[in-house]
Amino acid sequence: MAALNYRHLRYFRAVAHEGNLTRAAERLNLSQSALSVQLQKLELQLGHPLFERQGKRLVLTEAGRIALDYADTVFQAGEELLSTLQGRGGQSRQMLRVGAITTLSRNFQIEFLRPLMARRDVGLVVRSGTMGELLARLEAHELDLVLSNRPVQRDARTPWHSHLLDVQPVSLVGRPGPESAGFRFPLDLATWPVLLPSLDSDIRTGFDRILEVAGVRPVILAEVDDMAMLRLMARESPGLALVPPIVVRDELKAGVLVEWCRIPEVKETFYAIAQSRRFPNPLIAGLLSGKSRPEDPEGIP
Repeated sequence: MAALNYRHLRYFRAVAHEGNLTRAAERLNLSQSALSVQLQKLELQLGHPLFERQGKRLVLTEAGRIALDYADTVFQAGEELLSTLQGRGGQSRQMLRVGAITTLSRNFQIEFLRPLMARRDVGLVVRSGTMGELLARLEAHELDLVLSNRPVQRDARTPWHSHLLDVQPVSLVGRPGPESAGFRFPLDLATWPVLLPSLDSDIRTGFDRILEVAGVRPVILAEVDDMAMLRLMARESPGLALVPPIVVRDELKAGVLVEWCRIPEVKETFYAIAQSRRFPNPLIAGLLSGKSRPEDPEGIP
Protein backbone atom coordinates (compact mmCIF):
# COMPACT_ATOMS: atom_id res chain seq x y z
CA MET A 1 0.00 0.00 0.00
CA ALA A 2 1.31 3.43 -0.94
CA ALA A 3 2.23 5.78 1.90
CA LEU A 4 -0.57 8.03 3.07
CA ASN A 5 -0.58 11.47 1.45
CA TYR A 6 -0.87 13.85 4.41
CA ARG A 7 -1.85 16.72 2.15
CA HIS A 8 -4.92 14.73 1.15
CA LEU A 9 -5.58 14.07 4.83
CA ARG A 10 -5.36 17.78 5.63
CA TYR A 11 -7.79 18.58 2.82
CA PHE A 12 -10.20 15.90 4.07
CA ARG A 13 -10.01 17.28 7.61
CA ALA A 14 -10.89 20.77 6.42
CA VAL A 15 -13.93 19.52 4.49
CA ALA A 16 -15.05 17.36 7.42
CA HIS A 17 -14.95 20.26 9.83
CA GLU A 18 -16.62 22.67 7.41
CA GLY A 19 -19.25 20.18 6.24
CA ASN A 20 -19.19 21.96 2.91
CA LEU A 21 -16.86 21.59 -0.09
CA THR A 22 -17.14 25.22 -1.21
CA ARG A 23 -16.24 26.71 2.18
CA ALA A 24 -13.38 24.28 2.64
CA ALA A 25 -12.01 25.12 -0.82
CA GLU A 26 -12.09 28.83 0.01
CA ARG A 27 -10.35 28.20 3.30
CA LEU A 28 -7.64 26.13 1.60
CA ASN A 29 -7.34 28.53 -1.34
CA LEU A 30 -8.14 25.76 -3.84
CA SER A 31 -10.72 25.37 -6.54
CA GLN A 32 -13.69 23.22 -5.61
CA SER A 33 -12.95 20.77 -8.44
CA ALA A 34 -9.31 20.37 -7.36
CA LEU A 35 -10.35 19.71 -3.78
CA SER A 36 -12.91 17.16 -4.92
CA VAL A 37 -10.25 15.29 -6.90
CA GLN A 38 -7.94 15.16 -3.85
CA LEU A 39 -10.74 13.74 -1.70
CA GLN A 40 -11.48 11.09 -4.30
CA LYS A 41 -7.82 10.06 -4.30
CA LEU A 42 -7.87 9.68 -0.51
CA GLU A 43 -11.10 7.63 -0.64
CA LEU A 44 -9.59 5.43 -3.33
CA GLN A 45 -6.48 4.81 -1.25
CA LEU A 46 -8.43 4.07 1.94
CA GLY A 47 -10.95 1.90 0.11
CA HIS A 48 -14.00 3.55 1.71
CA PRO A 49 -16.26 6.52 0.95
CA LEU A 50 -15.68 9.24 3.54
CA PHE A 51 -18.73 11.41 2.89
CA GLU A 52 -22.33 11.08 1.78
CA ARG A 53 -24.44 13.96 0.55
CA GLN A 54 -27.51 15.09 2.48
CA GLY A 55 -28.92 18.00 0.54
CA LYS A 56 -26.14 20.59 0.30
CA ARG A 57 -24.22 19.15 3.25
CA LEU A 58 -21.48 16.57 3.26
CA VAL A 59 -22.01 14.13 6.13
CA LEU A 60 -19.31 11.78 7.36
CA THR A 61 -19.77 8.07 6.84
CA GLU A 62 -18.64 5.70 9.58
CA ALA A 63 -15.27 5.34 7.84
CA GLY A 64 -15.16 9.13 7.52
CA ARG A 65 -15.71 9.59 11.26
CA ILE A 66 -12.88 7.15 11.99
CA ALA A 67 -10.64 8.91 9.47
CA LEU A 68 -11.42 12.30 11.03
CA ASP A 69 -10.51 11.04 14.50
CA TYR A 70 -7.15 9.88 13.15
CA ALA A 71 -6.66 13.07 11.15
CA ASP A 72 -7.36 15.20 14.21
CA THR A 73 -4.91 13.05 16.18
CA VAL A 74 -2.22 13.37 13.50
CA PHE A 75 -2.42 17.13 13.26
CA GLN A 76 -2.85 17.52 17.01
CA ALA A 77 0.33 15.47 17.40
CA GLY A 78 2.11 17.98 15.20
CA GLU A 79 0.91 20.80 17.44
CA GLU A 80 1.98 18.83 20.52
CA LEU A 81 5.42 18.27 18.98
CA LEU A 82 5.86 22.02 18.73
CA SER A 83 4.54 22.47 22.26
CA THR A 84 6.88 19.81 23.65
CA LEU A 85 9.98 21.20 21.96
CA GLN A 86 9.01 24.67 23.11
CA GLY A 87 8.66 23.42 26.69
CA ARG A 88 4.86 23.52 26.94
CA GLY A 89 4.27 19.74 27.00
CA GLY A 90 1.49 17.86 25.25
CA GLN A 91 -0.25 14.49 25.04
CA SER A 92 -2.21 12.58 22.39
CA ARG A 93 -5.80 11.77 23.36
CA GLN A 94 -8.54 9.34 22.34
CA MET A 95 -12.08 10.71 22.10
CA LEU A 96 -15.36 9.19 23.25
CA ARG A 97 -18.64 10.93 22.39
CA VAL A 98 -21.52 9.96 24.66
CA GLY A 99 -25.15 11.01 24.51
CA ALA A 100 -27.47 10.79 27.52
CA ILE A 101 -31.21 11.35 27.54
CA THR A 102 -32.22 14.34 29.64
CA THR A 103 -34.15 12.23 32.17
CA LEU A 104 -31.15 10.06 33.07
CA SER A 105 -29.58 10.32 36.50
CA ARG A 106 -26.44 12.48 36.48
CA ASN A 107 -25.01 10.35 39.29
CA PHE A 108 -25.39 7.23 37.17
CA GLN A 109 -23.68 8.93 34.23
CA ILE A 110 -20.75 9.88 36.43
CA GLU A 111 -20.40 6.34 37.80
CA PHE A 112 -20.50 4.86 34.31
CA LEU A 113 -17.90 7.26 32.90
CA ARG A 114 -15.68 7.34 36.00
CA PRO A 115 -13.11 4.81 34.62
CA LEU A 116 -12.27 7.27 31.83
CA MET A 117 -12.55 10.55 33.72
CA ALA A 118 -9.13 10.30 35.36
CA ARG A 119 -7.33 9.32 32.15
CA ARG A 120 -5.37 12.15 30.59
CA ASP A 121 -5.18 10.29 27.29
CA VAL A 122 -8.99 10.30 26.91
CA GLY A 123 -11.25 13.19 26.00
CA LEU A 124 -14.96 12.89 26.81
CA VAL A 125 -17.76 14.70 25.01
CA VAL A 126 -21.16 14.33 26.71
CA ARG A 127 -24.35 15.57 25.05
CA SER A 128 -27.92 15.58 26.41
CA GLY A 129 -31.09 15.34 24.37
CA THR A 130 -34.20 13.36 23.59
CA MET A 131 -33.96 9.74 22.52
CA GLY A 132 -34.83 10.66 18.93
CA GLU A 133 -32.18 13.38 18.74
CA LEU A 134 -29.45 11.20 20.23
CA LEU A 135 -30.21 8.17 18.08
CA ALA A 136 -30.07 10.37 14.98
CA ARG A 137 -26.61 11.59 16.06
CA LEU A 138 -25.55 8.01 16.80
CA GLU A 139 -26.68 6.92 13.35
CA ALA A 140 -24.76 9.85 11.81
CA HIS A 141 -21.60 8.73 13.69
CA GLU A 142 -21.57 11.92 15.72
CA LEU A 143 -21.91 9.86 18.93
CA ASP A 144 -20.29 6.57 19.90
CA LEU A 145 -22.78 5.58 22.59
CA VAL A 146 -26.16 6.66 24.01
CA LEU A 147 -27.13 6.17 27.67
CA SER A 148 -30.82 5.61 28.29
CA ASN A 149 -33.26 4.09 30.77
CA ARG A 150 -34.97 1.98 28.13
CA PRO A 151 -33.79 -0.27 25.27
CA VAL A 152 -34.26 0.49 21.59
CA GLN A 153 -36.07 -1.83 19.23
CA ARG A 154 -33.78 -3.24 16.58
CA ASP A 155 -34.78 -3.16 12.93
CA ALA A 156 -33.16 -4.03 9.59
CA ARG A 157 -32.17 -0.44 8.85
CA THR A 158 -30.61 0.42 12.20
CA PRO A 159 -29.04 -2.53 14.04
CA TRP A 160 -29.02 -1.02 17.52
CA HIS A 161 -27.49 -2.92 20.40
CA SER A 162 -29.05 -2.18 23.82
CA HIS A 163 -26.66 -3.30 26.56
CA LEU A 164 -28.33 -3.58 29.97
CA LEU A 165 -25.95 -1.94 32.45
CA ASP A 166 -27.85 -1.92 35.72
CA VAL A 167 -31.23 -2.28 37.41
CA GLN A 168 -31.88 0.12 40.29
CA PRO A 169 -34.61 0.12 42.95
CA VAL A 170 -37.10 3.00 43.11
CA SER A 171 -38.20 4.77 46.30
CA LEU A 172 -40.24 7.62 47.65
CA VAL A 173 -37.82 10.02 49.32
CA GLY A 174 -38.44 13.20 51.25
CA ARG A 175 -37.33 15.37 54.12
CA PRO A 176 -36.68 13.57 57.42
CA GLY A 177 -39.58 13.65 59.89
CA PRO A 178 -41.47 11.48 62.38
CA GLU A 179 -44.17 10.78 59.77
CA SER A 180 -41.80 8.62 57.74
CA ALA A 181 -41.77 5.82 60.33
CA GLY A 182 -45.52 5.19 60.07
CA PHE A 183 -45.93 5.93 56.37
CA ARG A 184 -48.26 3.46 54.61
CA PHE A 185 -47.80 2.94 50.90
CA PRO A 186 -49.84 3.46 48.82
CA LEU A 187 -52.76 4.46 51.10
CA ASP A 188 -51.17 7.58 52.62
CA LEU A 189 -50.57 9.04 49.17
CA ALA A 190 -54.24 9.99 49.08
CA THR A 191 -53.27 12.96 51.29
CA TRP A 192 -49.47 13.20 51.09
CA PRO A 193 -48.19 15.30 48.14
CA VAL A 194 -45.76 13.78 45.64
CA LEU A 195 -43.25 14.88 42.99
CA LEU A 196 -43.29 12.55 40.01
CA PRO A 197 -41.38 11.92 36.78
CA SER A 198 -43.29 12.75 33.61
CA LEU A 199 -45.86 10.38 32.12
CA ASP A 200 -43.46 8.99 29.50
CA SER A 201 -41.19 7.56 32.22
CA ASP A 202 -41.27 3.79 32.76
CA ILE A 203 -41.09 4.16 36.54
CA ARG A 204 -44.03 6.57 36.43
CA THR A 205 -46.04 4.01 34.47
CA GLY A 206 -45.38 1.31 37.08
CA PHE A 207 -46.13 3.70 39.94
CA ASP A 208 -49.43 4.85 38.42
CA ARG A 209 -50.48 1.22 37.91
CA ILE A 210 -49.97 0.42 41.61
CA LEU A 211 -52.02 3.43 42.72
CA GLU A 212 -54.78 2.68 40.23
CA VAL A 213 -55.14 -0.87 41.54
CA ALA A 214 -55.22 0.47 45.12
CA GLY A 215 -57.84 3.09 44.20
CA VAL A 216 -55.61 5.96 45.37
CA ARG A 217 -55.54 9.34 43.62
CA PRO A 218 -52.31 11.10 44.64
CA VAL A 219 -51.86 14.80 45.30
CA ILE A 220 -49.30 15.71 42.63
CA LEU A 221 -47.23 18.79 43.37
CA ALA A 222 -45.18 18.58 40.18
CA GLU A 223 -44.37 16.40 37.19
CA VAL A 224 -40.75 16.74 36.07
CA ASP A 225 -39.03 15.21 33.04
CA ASP A 226 -35.49 15.99 34.24
CA MET A 227 -34.03 13.92 37.09
CA ALA A 228 -31.62 16.70 38.06
CA MET A 229 -34.56 19.08 38.55
CA LEU A 230 -36.54 16.40 40.40
CA ARG A 231 -33.57 16.00 42.75
CA LEU A 232 -33.49 19.73 43.48
CA MET A 233 -37.25 19.91 44.00
CA ALA A 234 -37.12 16.95 46.40
CA ARG A 235 -34.74 18.96 48.58
CA GLU A 236 -36.89 22.10 48.58
CA SER A 237 -40.42 20.65 48.60
CA PRO A 238 -42.47 19.14 51.45
CA GLY A 239 -43.63 16.42 49.05
CA LEU A 240 -42.21 12.95 48.44
CA ALA A 241 -40.24 12.37 45.23
CA LEU A 242 -40.39 9.17 43.22
CA VAL A 243 -36.76 8.47 42.25
CA PRO A 244 -34.11 5.77 42.14
CA PRO A 245 -31.99 6.38 45.29
CA ILE A 246 -28.87 6.81 43.13
CA VAL A 247 -30.37 10.12 41.91
CA VAL A 248 -30.32 11.57 45.45
CA ARG A 249 -27.39 9.54 46.78
CA ASP A 250 -25.54 12.56 48.20
CA GLU A 251 -28.68 13.93 49.89
CA LEU A 252 -29.43 10.55 51.48
CA LYS A 253 -25.87 10.25 52.73
CA ALA A 254 -25.99 13.76 54.23
CA GLY A 255 -29.40 13.18 55.82
CA VAL A 256 -31.02 16.01 53.87
CA LEU A 257 -33.43 13.43 52.46
CA VAL A 258 -34.47 10.01 53.76
CA GLU A 259 -36.07 6.99 52.13
CA TRP A 260 -39.71 6.89 53.20
CA CYS A 261 -40.65 3.81 51.22
CA ARG A 262 -38.99 1.34 48.82
CA ILE A 263 -41.30 0.26 45.99
CA PRO A 264 -40.16 -3.26 45.03
CA GLU A 265 -42.59 -3.58 42.11
CA VAL A 266 -40.95 -0.66 40.28
CA LYS A 267 -37.38 -0.71 38.91
CA GLU A 268 -35.25 1.74 36.91
CA THR A 269 -33.12 0.23 34.16
CA PHE A 270 -30.04 1.72 32.55
CA TYR A 271 -28.88 0.90 29.02
CA ALA A 272 -25.93 1.72 26.81
CA ILE A 273 -27.08 1.84 23.18
CA ALA A 274 -24.58 1.36 20.38
CA GLN A 275 -24.82 0.73 16.67
CA SER A 276 -23.17 -2.11 14.76
CA ARG A 277 -20.03 -0.68 13.19
CA ARG A 278 -17.09 -1.99 11.28
CA PHE A 279 -14.82 0.30 13.29
CA PRO A 280 -16.16 0.52 16.87
CA ASN A 281 -14.55 2.93 19.30
CA PRO A 282 -12.17 0.76 21.38
CA LEU A 283 -13.00 2.71 24.55
CA ILE A 284 -16.55 1.32 24.53
CA ALA A 285 -15.46 -2.28 25.14
CA GLY A 286 -13.59 -1.21 28.26
CA LEU A 287 -16.62 0.63 29.64
CA LEU A 288 -19.01 -2.25 28.99
CA SER A 289 -16.66 -4.96 30.25
CA GLY A 290 -18.14 -6.47 33.40
CA LYS A 291 -21.13 -4.09 33.32
CA SER A 292 -23.16 -5.18 30.34
CA ARG A 293 -25.74 -7.91 30.98
CA PRO A 294 -27.65 -10.04 28.48
CA GLU A 295 -29.79 -7.66 26.51
CA ASP A 296 -33.42 -7.07 27.24
CA PRO A 297 -35.79 -9.16 25.09
CA GLU A 298 -37.00 -5.91 23.55
CA GLY A 299 -33.45 -5.06 22.56
CA ILE A 300 -30.93 -7.27 20.83
CA PRO A 301 -29.86 -10.76 21.93
